[in-house]
Amino acid sequence: MQTIQTTAQVDEKGILQIQLPEHSGEKLDILLVYQIVQKTQKRQWSQRFLSTFGSWQGEPLERELQS
Repeated sequence: MQTIQTTAQVDEKGILQIQLPEHSGEKLDILLVYQIVQKTQKRQWSQRFLSTFGSWQGEPLERELQS
C-alpha cells in the first residue's frame, strides 16, 4: 500500500482528477480522505493593542555604527 498526499482543485462540475502515470492500466483500490483547505486570514493589529502603546519618552535613541 502506498500513500500520496497532495492538494488539488475540484472543477466547477465537482470532478477531481488524480493522475497516476506509474499505474497505467492497473486496477487499484482507492481510499479518499479529504479536508477543505481553509483560507488563511491576514492578521491585523487590534485598535485596543495599538492604543496601549505610546512613543518613547526617554533619552534619544542612537544607532551604533554597523561593522
